[in-house]
Amino acid sequence: MAIKTFKPYTPSRRGMTSADYSELTADRPQKSLLSRLVKTGGRNNTGTLMVRHHGGGHKRVYRIVDFKRDKFGVPGKIATIEYDPNRTARICLVHYADGEKRYILHPVGIKVGDTIVSGPQADIKVGNALPLKDIPEGHFVHNVELIPGKGGQMMRSAGTQAQLMAKDGGYAQLKMPSGEIRLVPENCMATLGQVSNTEHNTIRLGKAGRNRHRGVRPTVRGGAMNATDHPMGGGRGKSKGGNHPRSPWNQLAKGYKTRDRKKVWGWMIVSDRRRAKQA
Repeated sequence: MAIKTFKPYTPSRRGMTSADYSELTADRPQKSLLSRLVKTGGRNNTGTLMVRHHGGGHKRVYRIVDFKRDKFGVPGKIATIEYDPNRTARICLVHYADGEKRYILHPVGIKVGDTIVSGPQADIKVGNALPLKDIPEGHFVHNVELIPGKGGQMMRSAGTQAQLMAKDGGYAQLKMPSGEIRLVPENCMATLGQVSNTEHNTIRLGKAGRNRHRGVRPTVRGGAMNATDHPMGGGRGKSKGGNHPRSPWNQLAKGYKTRDRKKVWGWMIVSDRRRAKQA
């Protein structure tokens, strides 16, 4: 993947960058692996706004991605590498030897024509999926399960990968991109390698309209609201108010630790990300 820049024929074009999509090999998705995607605008079944800043955006069709990688022992050949509007990573279409077709997350280094396989007996090769107990320590993995058989939940966005540090007592220690070390049951599945589209975080949108195309609505500062709408709102004219920064629901917004030690800091975390950054 390469980053494309533009001549500044408008002010917004001056700072805008985009992916060049040179790694894609198909411009039409596999019809049998598509599903309807309904926009909610951030509202629940009663019409109440539950998530702010959702709405509008280009129409999308959902691609059904295989996060479980449970087709053990059946080799598959990479047929295409495609764009997915529902995630930051690229996806690739796999044609399995028994005739089935599935989408998987595209790992860095995988090309059209390469062969992948899943299962405990799979080779230690990028794109192959194995239980963590069968992966040697030191390797990088993505699409990691947290509950065996549920499907990958971690390391699924563009450019992410976790390093397998150690295995002990039925758990594997994974070093996250944040530096945090987490425990995951060693019979959970993981895919070897790094998720593709590694330069995604360097893209600059350049104008507000590109965010609207993605379905992101504007954000209004709390200080610009009325007191009835936000803890930092109100006052005569423009004012700071002097209060600690807070969310609309009065939760402290800067420096306040919201993690529940009982739920998260027990067996799941070996080394906290805050300590990792200080080290």
